[in-house]
Amino acid sequence: MTLDPSPFSVLERIATALERLSPPVPSLAGVDKADAFVWLPEQGRLLPVSNVAHVPATLLQGVDHQRQTLLDNTEHFAQGLPANNAMLWGARGMGKSSLVKGAHALVNQVNGKACAPGTGRVALIEIQREDLATLPELLALLRTSNRKFILFCDDLSFEKEDRDYKALKSVLDGGIAGRPENVLFYATSNRRHLMPRDMIENERASAINPSEATEEKVSLSDRFGLWLGFHACAQDVFLDMVHTYAKERALPISTPQLDAQANAWAITRGGRSGRVAFQFIEDLTAQLAPKT
Repeated sequence: MTLDPSPFSVLERIATALERLSPPVPSLAGVDKADAFVWLPEQGRLLPVSNVAHVPATLLQGVDHQRQTLLDNTEHFAQGLPANNAMLWGARGMGKSSLVKGAHALVNQVNGKACAPGTGRVALIEIQREDLATLPELLALLRTSNRKFILFCDDLSFEKEDRDYKALKSVLDGGIAGRPENVLFYATSNRRHLMPRDMIENERASAINPSEATEEKVSLSDRFGLWLGFHACAQDVFLDMVHTYAKERALPISTPQLDAQANAWAITRGGRSGRVAFQFIEDLTAQLAPKT
């Protein structure tokens, strides 16, 4: 004969099930243990990233102005001076996300040589596009910390004016509470105004006041104080990228051979960019490695 479970055990199981369903209380536990994190809203915490995959900012070619501007802005932020949210937009593979990660690493290297992670160093937090609706929650959490944070959203764009669009717009505006002084927002996008051109044009065509409709669509990108454009590179810039990477790795190959192979590689990829240059060097490094 099977006995009925006691009321206490039933209540315990119900309580356990409810705990699983309820979201955890957001926490900054471990925020002083690393210089980079990924925001996990479903867990209410920051996941530390011990080694950030990045290309040193000094190796990025063809983006001298963009690099210096972003470095200056990040340096100002690290020093407690006024700084702007930044939008890096333009051609694919031209180093937008690499520049954000490289600038963060370089500023920490300069300002925090004698500092352990979490002490006098800026933290980089990656937030996914689909998690933008949780930005107010994250900002409320970061506001309680003494650290400085750069929130980074890669490949940001919107197909419609959804709640994520409105959440980000509110955050960049600052809302009634204002943007925390210890938080900056960097984003990259292939679209200058974060939305498809046909979407903006359709809105203009169907609106009672076309100019107002267009202004509303582009108002989000206007809230970034810094706009840094990245454009498709010419052949000479592409080869400068290749030469820089090859020199940094001390590859045993002559310049004419390097140029010929790099151009052939770009043809197979259907274009030139910093990403294509880096991928070529990765392949070439393996080819020239000593045989075992």
